[in-house]
Amino acid sequence: MRFSADSSDVLVVGGGIIGLVTAWRSAQQGLRTTLADPAPGGGAAQVAAGMLAAVTELHYGEQTLLGLTVDSAARYPAFVAELEEVSGQETGFRACGTLSVALDSDDRAYLRELHALQLRSGLESEWLSGRECRRLEPMLAPGVRGGLRVDGDHQVDPRRLASALVTACERAGVVFHRTWVRRLRVTAGRATGAVLADGTELAAGQVVLAGGSLSARLEGLPEAVVPPVRPVKGQVVRLTVPPVYAPFLSRTVRAVVRGSQVYLVPRANGELVIGATTEEQGWDTTVTAGGVYELLRDAHELLPGITELPLAETRAGLRPTTPDNAPLLGPTALPGLHLATGHHRNGVLLTPVTGDVMAQVLTTGELPEVARPFSPDRFGPPREAPSPAPAPQEQPA
Repeated sequence: MRFSADSSDVLVVGGGIIGLVTAWRSAQQGLRTTLADPAPGGGAAQVAAGMLAAVTELHYGEQTLLGLTVDSAARYPAFVAELEEVSGQETGFRACGTLSVALDSDDRAYLRELHALQLRSGLESEWLSGRECRRLEPMLAPGVRGGLRVDGDHQVDPRRLASALVTACERAGVVFHRTWVRRLRVTAGRATGAVLADGTELAAGQVVLAGGSLSARLEGLPEAVVPPVRPVKGQVVRLTVPPVYAPFLSRTVRAVVRGSQVYLVPRANGELVIGATTEEQGWDTTVTAGGVYELLRDAHELLPGITELPLAETRAGLRPTTPDNAPLLGPTALPGLHLATGHHRNGVLLTPVTGDVMAQVLTTGELPEVARPFSPDRFGPPREAPSPAPAPQEQPA
């Protein structure tokens, strides 16, 4: 066993966009911050489409989450302006709006009900006829029956966002350990750091578990604080829009096609992202012919012209999902251990508010009011955490 030469105030386990924003905001508060991940900026951010869709992502039964998503969406312009200035990199943020469309009478009825829910929730959303939808987006199929125009739902490029966050962390003094964390380090009933894959021990005053879909697999977690996070697979397709076809779409377009949701996100660089499947397949990240076919089939019904576009990439990733599809934020029953995980399909959208929430938790110990409904203890009363933690094994978690 080797010990790191220096201890830190905060150790962040996990280097996706949630772990990165937590580390960046922590370092900005003057806390000595360390982050451990074999590939910072990787993970779900490399697959996500980057829709900032607080309004069009509203689902029945998830109204509690709405306050957090709307709050984070409002923070985005200032957040990306600061991040781009600090990092010197662009994030691909576009204030382009979103159009949700219906292709048949059932889709139209669904959208009408969703529109009513949006209005009851105090959100801004405008109903358009099929003709009005096609006037906004001429490439839409003639059969579009109507849609919802949401000018406040925008987009960002998650890959650029992740890269900018890595740079911002480095410039803020965050120390990176580009390796797996083998197990949590628990001393006298308190989280005090972690053991890396090579046996190095990192000591820290506080630990933030931001491991995405892998969060529940970290060894050494007492049973009482194992987060109820599971992986949900999503497949995406990326096409290239040649200049001769530009502009193909001016905004994000979404639809429900025979019960399956599909979206098309046009990037400023000419990329068109089509996604995403929702599959309960455990840890499988295989891109399947069926998944790609379904996405292209549904997208083709929306925009027949996509069949002329070159295929650039197919990818599959894992969304970290909780039983209520909402994140786990803040202190756990184990002193010194905090969670920032379980963001499901809203990880990119919730990046700004998560960073601010975790910074406040780490500096004051208090969970801000906007995040209190998402405390890790909401799934049951905390149980007494056993100590000490079990001995490390040979392989990383």
